[in-house]
Amino acid sequence: MEKIEAIFSPHSVAVVGASTTPGKVGHDIFANILRGGYQGILYPVNPTAKSVLSVRAYASITEIPDSVDLAMIILPPNRAVGAIEEAIRKGVKGVVVVSAGFREVGPEGRAIEDRLVAMCREAGVRMVGPNCLGVINPHASVRLNASFSARMPSSGNISFISQSGALCTAVLDFAAARDFGFSKFISIGNKADVDELDLLQYLHQDMDTDVIMLYVEELRRGTEFVQVVKNITSGDRPTPVLVIKSGRTSAGAQAAASHTGALAGTEAVYDAIFEQAGVIRVDTIDELFDFANAFAFKSKSAMGKVTRRIPNGNRVAIVTNAGGPGIVATDMTVSSGLQLAQLAPETIEVLASHLPSAANIHNPVDVIGDAAQDRYENALTAVIKDPGVDGALVILTPQSMTNALETAKAIIKIARLSHKPILSCFMGIVDVSAGVDYLQKQGYPVYRFPENAAKSFGALYRYSRWLNRQKLAQYRFTHDTAQARSIIATCLKEGRTAIGELEGARILACYGFDVLPTQLAHNATEAADLAEDMGFPVVMKIVSPQILHKSEAGGVVVGVANREAAQATYDRIVASAVDYAPDADIQGVLVVKMAPAGQEVILGMNRYPGFGPLLMFGFGGIFVEVFKDVTFRLAPIGRNEARRMLHAVRAVKLLKGFRGMPAADTGAIEQALVRLSDLALQHPEIVELDINPMLAHPEGQGATVADCRMILKAVDEPTDA
Repeated sequence: MEKIEAIFSPHSVAVVGASTTPGKVGHDIFANILRGGYQGILYPVNPTAKSVLSVRAYASITEIPDSVDLAMIILPPNRAVGAIEEAIRKGVKGVVVVSAGFREVGPEGRAIEDRLVAMCREAGVRMVGPNCLGVINPHASVRLNASFSARMPSSGNISFISQSGALCTAVLDFAAARDFGFSKFISIGNKADVDELDLLQYLHQDMDTDVIMLYVEELRRGTEFVQVVKNITSGDRPTPVLVIKSGRTSAGAQAAASHTGALAGTEAVYDAIFEQAGVIRVDTIDELFDFANAFAFKSKSAMGKVTRRIPNGNRVAIVTNAGGPGIVATDMTVSSGLQLAQLAPETIEVLASHLPSAANIHNPVDVIGDAAQDRYENALTAVIKDPGVDGALVILTPQSMTNALETAKAIIKIARLSHKPILSCFMGIVDVSAGVDYLQKQGYPVYRFPENAAKSFGALYRYSRWLNRQKLAQYRFTHDTAQARSIIATCLKEGRTAIGELEGARILACYGFDVLPTQLAHNATEAADLAEDMGFPVVMKIVSPQILHKSEAGGVVVGVANREAAQATYDRIVASAVDYAPDADIQGVLVVKMAPAGQEVILGMNRYPGFGPLLMFGFGGIFVEVFKDVTFRLAPIGRNEARRMLHAVRAVKLLKGFRGMPAADTGAIEQALVRLSDLALQHPEIVELDINPMLAHPEGQGATVADCRMILKAVDEPTDA
């Protein structure tokens, strides 16, 4: 981290490619550093200029007489190679390559970029970029604005990482309008060396950073991101990470033979990564700032201890001087995963003693339009002390008796005495500006509209749930990995890449799944014999590599009750399959012992390029096609993540016992998800897998695999993970 620290807090900076011509990048970046009040030593490097902005220039970085910590490279790709060679010889600790024309333009540019990375890594030098805006550190001891932006932001406790340089300039302008301060600000561009994961680890250790905002277009280290960022968001010094990712609407799923593959689009992968890492995903830049404001707010106790304001629960009290905004806030509170707090009788009594008879003393508390600061103070004091309240939203609209400044002072006075978060909404611009300015200068979150405040409180609650999540003891399973590998190898050797229940059930049995007795019949008499041996009733299913969706082909019959029915069903299934797909290779009919009744769920896996096994859980059978009520996680997962997957689907109530239905054995489902994770990691030849349906029996009775299919692909070196 020392080398990254040198990029943000260098004692000396050399701008290689500094220009004397205003409007050129090399001129403007040098000017921004100089005029931003940089506290270190600045050196322009230009072989044809004596000085840049009255600062003596050097022909080469190697001619600078003193040591250089950071080299800003503003040269075209073919000249950047030589500049970095010289910077390395000079002993720099970090470089920022601002120039474009590398991997983003094609193979030739990528080759140069790869060469720069190789040079820096061999020398132990960290590189930001290329094709980036630069870096900014507004702290008074540094004041480094090594970027395109002429605006030096205020100093604050929020850091921003962006893959887009153009977005950075817009964000800086937006932040200035909201008096929003930053600790560190960086554009990573092509992130050839230093990427968002490196920076997240650095900023987590940075004592000036309390919240991290991230704009990302792609991640290249998905599994590692989950493991590292999970420790950042919930470790010894938890740091909230807020992310906005572009491309949410282009969630195109790839063509696939399984339900899992068909549903597992790019956004499913990123949602899984962010969920597992404890990252709060936002939809808009506005939300990014709104949430960051709420997370950045801290309080100081009488003993001087500084703590983040995170609610213990989701019960919110609303204090307002206008009914309409209070109703809006109530609606947004509910839609943000919160609930309106039920005020205690003692609280209502206190409110009644302080407020006029026309006021509403139930939540939302309406202190009515003529309320001065004392009425706000009395109402907020009462509700925030209520043990059934986890936090408050204060809404102020400008009315003739409203004193925005004094009300703001009253809010801060109360907030300093409470550990509960209090978010304010001062509606308007001009008439409430004194109160807004006062709250902002004191570091208290204030919003223009009730919905912004309610959504921000919802984000605080989501993070609270993450920090306070239960952690169960992990499962410890023993699997027959060798037998599963042998079955897979045999299938691949025989050229069978699409395998169904017969081999699929054998593989799943190696991993402890409860599978049904399953046999393949080649004629009607054999089907009847097998069914008799198993015991009726049975299920019969067509077997053909070309018929993956058996029901559509009339290839599945359940509840076959006797020998005569088994013989007739065999002939009927084969005939239906031939009509459905005349050229299909009909290998026979599976005879499967019929499972006890249970709720249908689906478990699946799709090996997503660059990220590995992506696991899926949801409600199975036809429900997965109709409702698509599914959730995803990247393997590996353990017991706790399996439980969170279970509770992430909207219809989870159906598994808990609903309207007379028995509660399902959710523990068995959780175990199955962990077993599936192990299977996916230990057998990379399985590229797609569906267990659909798995029948979840009543609590304590387990879960049975009723159908499965897998897609295999040979790999060079199958390994255990």
